[in-house]
Amino acid sequence: MVHDSPDNPDDRARKAPPAASDTPPERLAGPDVDPAAAGGDDEDDALLPDILEESGAVGEGPLATGHEAIERAVRLAPTSPGVYRMLNANADVLYVGKAKNVKKRLSSYARQSAPLPARILRMIAATVTVEIVSTTTETEALLLEANLIKQLRPRFNVQLRDDKSFPYILITGDHWAPQILKHRGAQTRPGRYFGPFASAGAVNRTITALQRAFLIRSCTDSFFESRTRPCLLHQIRRCAGPCTREIDFGGYSTLVREASDFLSGKSHAVKQELAGEMEKASNELEFERAALYRDRLAALSAIQSQQGINPRTVEEADVFAIHQEGGFSCVEVFFFRTGQNWGNRAYFPRAEKSFTQEEVLGSFLAQFYDDKPPPRNILLSHDIEESELLANALSIKAGHKVEVTAPKRGEKKELVTHALTNAREALGRKLADTATQSRLLEAMAATLNLPHVPKRIEVYDNSHIQGTNAVGAMIVAGPDGFVKNQYRKFNIKSEGITPGDDFAMMREVLERRFKRLINPPDDAASKAKDDDFPQWPDLVIIDGGRGQLNAVREIFANLGLTQVSLMSVAKGPDRDAGRETLFMPEREAIKLEPRDPVLYFIQRLRDEAHRFVIGSHRKLRKKDIREAGLQEIPGIGPSRKRALLHHFGTLKEIERASIADLGKVPGVSAESARRIFEYFHPQPG
Repeated sequence: MVHDSPDNPDDRARKAPPAASDTPPERLAGPDVDPAAAGGDDEDDALLPDILEESGAVGEGPLATGHEAIERAVRLAPTSPGVYRMLNANADVLYVGKAKNVKKRLSSYARQSAPLPARILRMIAATVTVEIVSTTTETEALLLEANLIKQLRPRFNVQLRDDKSFPYILITGDHWAPQILKHRGAQTRPGRYFGPFASAGAVNRTITALQRAFLIRSCTDSFFESRTRPCLLHQIRRCAGPCTREIDFGGYSTLVREASDFLSGKSHAVKQELAGEMEKASNELEFERAALYRDRLAALSAIQSQQGINPRTVEEADVFAIHQEGGFSCVEVFFFRTGQNWGNRAYFPRAEKSFTQEEVLGSFLAQFYDDKPPPRNILLSHDIEESELLANALSIKAGHKVEVTAPKRGEKKELVTHALTNAREALGRKLADTATQSRLLEAMAATLNLPHVPKRIEVYDNSHIQGTNAVGAMIVAGPDGFVKNQYRKFNIKSEGITPGDDFAMMREVLERRFKRLINPPDDAASKAKDDDFPQWPDLVIIDGGRGQLNAVREIFANLGLTQVSLMSVAKGPDRDAGRETLFMPEREAIKLEPRDPVLYFIQRLRDEAHRFVIGSHRKLRKKDIREAGLQEIPGIGPSRKRALLHHFGTLKEIERASIADLGKVPGVSAESARRIFEYFHPQPG
């Protein structure tokens, strides 16, 4: 989708350079980043959810209680469209549903003689109250239902997991020399937005190729304004050099127009224009200029070759294909905009095994577009029951007609078949990876003599520089690998800690972590019941030897923790990987063979914790540096600070500079350059 921001750059003076149906209850559905909008990348693989088993008998007493609660709601329910929520005794939402006629829908649950699936009987048995929200239309009910499911995560609904915002390419419109960059979040900055792209990697690759093809700058405005000579990107032919007038305003505007045309779907016309210019330059014997056009054409061809399949007749569409296997579902999504493939991504929604592919896909779609602009065409691998209702709801939301279809022939059918193949392969890979992880966890339990196979492992580490900017971190792993949405960092707050006291830092981190588990806040306790992944760890791993292990044992004893296994990992001689020693309470030290898969797995856990805590420490330190400026560096006064900022433009560019580059600044000696470099690149302790 291509669109301008609310502030269209063409309208601004540019400064020239100096929900619902009567479905019966059997079918319950339930490179360069804009700094103002930067967010976490979405490159991490989604996790397979735990399978929600539908086995288990429902007692007559609980079932009768549930029917009674629903009957009370039926007496007060409206006959108009609306959304209802079923709650248990702890006020946790079990299920969110929509209906064209709420009274009629709830009555179908209240009939005790009706044959219902096991999952619905379990839901009814757990229900103690029903809350109802009336809506004006059935469409409004559908949109509200999708919003509530994403917000409340009810157990008996299909749930979209790992739902992150998609990146866009932005060509800015608030500067005479527009910049190209990756953008996430609200599209408030003036310029043209192209997307969505399936991943940050797809955006980065496209931007790199576009720089080679159209030579548009990617630097920040402050860096641009401070340049007195072209940067390296100009020298390697990835920027036209507008900062130092290597290209005039008209020439740069032509490059920006060509890039916008290419991203808008006019790729054939742009390539023809470049080919004509190349031939013209060649005929005029200007072979260097002809070679430049040749390289630009090659860069455009590289973009299209990386995109793989590009449709001939489909301009704008999202393609969804679902595959189920082993009780899990995978939904593969392809994004096609301006006739180009802008990437694909696999999702693994959480749903009970009894849900059909059509039911999972229908509920997934409503949640998917809850916070995303829909395209004009949505192509599906399966016919869903409420496709017309969904199309109407998305049309109202988007402000243009949206068609939801399951094509049976032609190119659209080929696109769906291609997506279905990818869904099948993605689920197969994920199941294989999960099986491998499960075998590693089983081997770890046997090697370490754990009471059971761990479902949740927490690894802790600290980072600081001579006690400053101290931070602790926790990473989490489970049967599906690293669970990054469970990672936590802890800024060390205790004032009485001696700088560099790792034991005291670890004590603060562990006490803050486990006190919240022992006495959770009300909202956290509620959320914990809805999460499939356990909140309590089965195994805690810390970096260190026997001394660190005994210190943590003392902390656990003071907190009354006895159900959590504990282990420390000591580095080998000369810090060699593969020669680590493992320590556990009341056991001899454990030495595993260097090629033991369990040892390699433990090394991965420790290294991931180290990576995360170092990253958290650096972010904290950078924040302090930016707040303090350069004044804290010994020997750097106001004059040298001004010289550095004038030469590099921003503090970030000073931080990136090498010692040699720093030494080129007037007034900065070799020793001062070394001190500045070491200030920004310290060795953490």
